[in-house]
Amino acid sequence: MAAPLDADSDADDFYSLLNVRREATQEELKASYRRLCMLYHPDKHRDPELKRQAEQLFNLVHQAYEVLNDPQSRAIYDLFGKRGLEVEGWEIVERKKTPAEIREEYERLQRERDERRLQQRTNPKGTISVGVDATDLFDRCEEDYEDTPGGRLPHVEINRMHISQSIEAPLTAKDTAVLSGSLSTHNGSGGGNINLCLKRVTSTRGWGELEFGAGDIRGPLFGMKVFRNLTPRCFMTAQCGLQFSTRGVRPNASTMMARHLDQNTMGYLQWRWGSQSAMTTSVVRDTKTSHFTLALQLGVPHSYLMMSYQYKFQDEDQTKIKASLKTGFFGTVVEYGAERKISQHSVLAATVSIGVPQGVSLKLRLNRASQTYLFPVHLTDQLLPSAAFYATAGPLLIYLAVQKLIVTPYVRTQKEQELKKRREDSATDIAKKKQEAETSVLLMQESVRRIIEAEESKMGLIILNAWYGKFVTDSSRKNERAKVIDVTVPLQCLVKDSKLILTEAAKAGLPGFYDPCVGEEKSLKLLYQFRGVMHQVLSGDTEALRIPKQSHRLDSDT
Repeated sequence: MAAPLDADSDADDFYSLLNVRREATQEELKASYRRLCMLYHPDKHRDPELKRQAEQLFNLVHQAYEVLNDPQSRAIYDLFGKRGLEVEGWEIVERKKTPAEIREEYERLQRERDERRLQQRTNPKGTISVGVDATDLFDRCEEDYEDTPGGRLPHVEINRMHISQSIEAPLTAKDTAVLSGSLSTHNGSGGGNINLCLKRVTSTRGWGELEFGAGDIRGPLFGMKVFRNLTPRCFMTAQCGLQFSTRGVRPNASTMMARHLDQNTMGYLQWRWGSQSAMTTSVVRDTKTSHFTLALQLGVPHSYLMMSYQYKFQDEDQTKIKASLKTGFFGTVVEYGAERKISQHSVLAATVSIGVPQGVSLKLRLNRASQTYLFPVHLTDQLLPSAAFYATAGPLLIYLAVQKLIVTPYVRTQKEQELKKRREDSATDIAKKKQEAETSVLLMQESVRRIIEAEESKMGLIILNAWYGKFVTDSSRKNERAKVIDVTVPLQCLVKDSKLILTEAAKAGLPGFYDPCVGEEKSLKLLYQFRGVMHQVLSGDTEALRIPKQSHRLDSDT
């Protein structure tokens, strides 16, 4: 059963409170409820204060059971959380409906919300490219130094720019209009164009689109493109177009067929006809850790062979390093570079290109959400080792310096501020949960005493020590303080027939528990005795746990 869509805090999870699975049956719910009732029933306590506190906890357990035991209420809770159970704010579906009808009604409402989002969505995409000519840094002639005492400052200029932008306008669930435009300039001259594309999804297996365009250089454009799934492992695309210009009409056409060779490998065969006719075949293998491409093109004016490889590091920043070799009638080009995620929505990449006769270039790319910023820097027309060295080392040193001095401190400060605010917002609730947990521990004392006596008589399961919270085991974080609470009594209280079973849920909602470190990673550490032998285990906060286990056993030396 899915988690609530409008999830409440872990400490308010009814399933965690009763220590049952989300798929728990009515019998499992009833058994857990009866056990907690015996523990918290007010009539078992004579002290007025304990009696009052037990009554509060008893009512909380009773509320959780009443909700989960009723099919309608349980379906509402699973979909909307505790807020869905509030009479004042709940007007979504009739309470008399069955769980299946409630889910069907919710799915209908979800489709309506998706339709509204579809109407509001424009999905803007854009690219800004700024070309920099920095060849004067490396290709300066020796005469310059002779004519001018002390030399002169190198001349670096922006020699080209390109800006493109597109927006989508969903017309219906199947029809979409895309409006795009671009402006380009190179060495003082340039132009622009505007395009309108109408796309329609014809079925689950294909779609088609019509394109209309106009520009001040190439003239009007008309094109058509179709996509079709031929088999579950094969698809094809085909497109044709007419480009009108002062020199006449220039037709063009292309088609591509692709096939899954295996789970991670695709094969492509493409034919293009027009001003640059070519036949291209390629194989692309993409796995979790790498991406490999091999392509061969035969055509006019260019024929080439290209190989590229990309390695993906399995880290939080999604770091990638890549290298490629491309050789053909135009010459040979070698490229290498790296890509790294620098924030939640931003990716930075740098690529060095070394070729004959192109020379050495550095390409910088920043992807921010759906916007792309490109900065190609042409360093030299020759193969100079110094240019390749500075193109490689320069961006790397600058990135490391900015990352260490600016980005890392800023991100750390932001996380600390967010964590501080979260703790301040939840301080009152956590204090209340702490008081409830301490009360639960007091109410458990008599039951725990009886459980320990029963377990000792048969050399069963005895929880010697149990801690819940943040443990500091890394020596590099030795200055941090562990934030844990003692949960020995609550866990011993859950022992039944020499077994302790915790479900796959956050432990903060268990009776006698609370969250000692909001927003931080937590674990559960137990030291227990079974059959007279010591055992120890460290479990993640949301991991299911079942003890005793042979793998938890400690050696006599330990």
